Amino acid sequence: MYMSEVRIVRKRDARNFMDEDEHCRHYMTTEKITFGTSTLLPGKHGGVDPGHKTGDEIFFVAKGGVIIHFPKKGRYDLLEEGDIVVIPPGEPHQLFNTSEQETVVSWSLAPPD
Repeated sequence: MYMSEVRIVRKRDARNFMDEDEHCRHYMTTEKITFGTSTLLPGKHGGVDPGHKTGDEIFFVAKGGVIIHFPKKGRYDLLEEGDIVVIPPGEPHQLFNTSEQETVVSWSLAPPD
């Protein structure tokens, strides 16, 4: 169902889960978009996300910095605070915190899987 009203989701109400060392918060999914955040402590990494079926995923580095690894391509890219990356459907990816501070990445997927 399409959401036609303004909705606020508090951090405390997000669904928390771990992907290896990556603390993920899934805030919401509508029929058009999914939104969440990932937090990584210095030197930590998340698991390999196999990619999504049909949606483009966007990562925005809100704090810190990460290396994003694309295993199928053998590619590593440094993302610094304020950078984004657009990941096409079916592209596996993994985050590594290479900064000396906690890193926070927000992510959106549209359309959601």
